[in-house]
Amino acid sequence: MAVFSGLSDKLNHIFSKLKSRGKLTALEIKEAMREVRIALLEADVNYLVAKTFVAKVSEKALGEEVLKSLTPAQQVIKIVRDELTELLGAGNAKLQFGAQNPAIILMCGLQGAGKTSTCGKLAYHLKQTGKKPLLVACDIYRPAAIEQLKVVGKTANAEVFERGTQNPVKTAREAVEYAKSTLKFDVVIIDTAGRLHIDDALMQELEQIKSAVNPAEILLVVDSMTGQDAVNVSQTYNERLGITGVILSKLDGDTRGGAALSIKEVTGKPIKFISTGEKVADLEAFYPDRMASRILGMGDVLSLIEKVEATVEKDEAAKLQKAIRENAFTFDDYLVQMERLNKMGGVNSVMAMLPSHITQKLGAVQVDEKELRRNKAIIQSMTPYERQTPNAIKGGQRKRIAAGSGTSIQDVNKLLRQFENAKNSMKMLSNNKMARKKLRI
Repeated sequence: MAVFSGLSDKLNHIFSKLKSRGKLTALEIKEAMREVRIALLEADVNYLVAKTFVAKVSEKALGEEVLKSLTPAQQVIKIVRDELTELLGAGNAKLQFGAQNPAIILMCGLQGAGKTSTCGKLAYHLKQTGKKPLLVACDIYRPAAIEQLKVVGKTANAEVFERGTQNPVKTAREAVEYAKSTLKFDVVIIDTAGRLHIDDALMQELEQIKSAVNPAEILLVVDSMTGQDAVNVSQTYNERLGITGVILSKLDGDTRGGAALSIKEVTGKPIKFISTGEKVADLEAFYPDRMASRILGMGDVLSLIEKVEATVEKDEAAKLQKAIRENAFTFDDYLVQMERLNKMGGVNSVMAMLPSHITQKLGAVQVDEKELRRNKAIIQSMTPYERQTPNAIKGGQRKRIAAGSGTSIQDVNKLLRQFENAKNSMKMLSNNKMARKKLRI
């Protein structure tokens, strides 16, 4: 499920109608803005936020410069993109570690928002940047919360500090002292208790932990799928705790995106990260300009490049670049890339970052881990010559490969089509000037 896909589809439909008209009248722009407002409201964007956004866009779009432009539709789209970027937060809000060592990050949120798993993802993310995080278990109320943190900590290869069911304020204080005394950690991430709804006892405990450890960051994890409820929760937490930022979880399951488009405007606090999957690596720094581009179907090639650079070793990248340049991409290369795509969140995650005109040409591509295993079996049933020369695989070979891999001829045919799509995708990316410059293709 693509992030913001519902809103993105509607906006693209609105703008495609504008593009087909050439010159635009004030009435046509007003009608388009009315449709944009409806699309935002249907995406569960806060009513006042949607109203203010459309008013700002309309004021600029109805200017003489746009109406007399040779490409008024493109001008309107640019205005919408700029205002979306501003609405989402203007610039990337980086984590602040402050002067205290170790830096303290207090994580909070309602039960079910994905807070504990997000603690593990944040620890993993920080480790990739050279930080040494310590996870602290201060949720003593939810059954198995401490064990869950241990599991995600192990996955992130981060140590977990826990003291069972003792007072969470005392545990938080002891964890900071432990981090200072051992000199092994430079960041302490405190996982606090959530509730099914906000209550005063929860807030008082959080206020006491905040007072005890003086966190550099207070990050609120909110479930993006709850829409306006997520915005209301953010507002309440901010009023009581003074949050410094928001992490949106489960964004991969939300096609509307109303929470993301409303939180910054309502709370004044930036979105710092988004969680786009269940794996420990599925946490991304939030870039408003890149997200605005994705919403408008322009893709997010920069984030895609960063994911590739974080996953691909330099010598492997050089080999892949050479294969693409020489049109010598083989099934052996394909298998390596499919496994790497799986580490990057899967094909669908990568496709979501490509511009819509490319994804439309490639069609719907869906590859899950089960299919990856099946494809691996098919490739391993090929001869070395067939893996190096895919065009040589004809009817008889396909039957033999299917029998050898325990699959069907239809499965083999499907893999061959996917292989061609992958080659086409890489050719398109290699022809993209920005991607070619960054990847040196």
